[in-house]
Amino acid sequence: MKIKIIKSFENADQAEGLTIVVDVLRAFTTGCFVFKNGASRIIPVSDIKSARSLAMKNPSFITIGEREGLKLHGFDYGNSPAEIENVNMLGKIVILTTSAGTQGIVRAINADTIITGAFVNAQAVIKYIKKQAPKIVSFVVTDNRYEDNEDFMFVNYVKSCLEGKCLDFETIKKNLISHPTGIGFLKKPMTKFSKRDFSLSMTLDLFNFVIKAKRLDNLIFLEKESS
Repeated sequence: MKIKIIKSFENADQAEGLTIVVDVLRAFTTGCFVFKNGASRIIPVSDIKSARSLAMKNPSFITIGEREGLKLHGFDYGNSPAEIENVNMLGKIVILTTSAGTQGIVRAINADTIITGAFVNAQAVIKYIKKQAPKIVSFVVTDNRYEDNEDFMFVNYVKSCLEGKCLDFETIKKNLISHPTGIGFLKKPMTKFSKRDFSLSMTLDLFNFVIKAKRLDNLIFLEKESS
């Protein structure tokens, strides 16, 4: 199995084979909570205008959106697992647009298969990769501000588990708490949900499913799938 790491969502078109688009803080942690809360589908959208247009045409859809860490005006929720932690979304379709994670999904046009990556379903991702046994696995790191941040640590963790000996997650978590990214959520929180967002995002294996991208005509959507 060849492993390829793409270090920015801008270059997601370089991903091939089975592709894991990683956004721990917070898009694909949020996505897992969306499905835990009963949603049937997520539509990832790269730009705000398209997201608003889709929402106007489908007023029953739930909108989740963020730019620069803050909830978009007029959207139902921000990109926050804590904000939606206990929201009933049974049977709903969710529109999701974020600064990084959804950009990676939309741009990974050359991948054979796309799933998402976050610590909350890490073992499900690992199990899925092993089951598929692809020749090439590509990781798209969507937050590349630091090469020791949560997304790179997720990649390192998954790689280590695929190689037969998982890195110690508690050590990873401890390091991330004192990392500039963690400090941004814990010591300089942008929203009232920030601290809880970090806590939820740094919880290992809450969910036993993967989030898989599918295409229907010109539309990309995400669905929950057993690993």
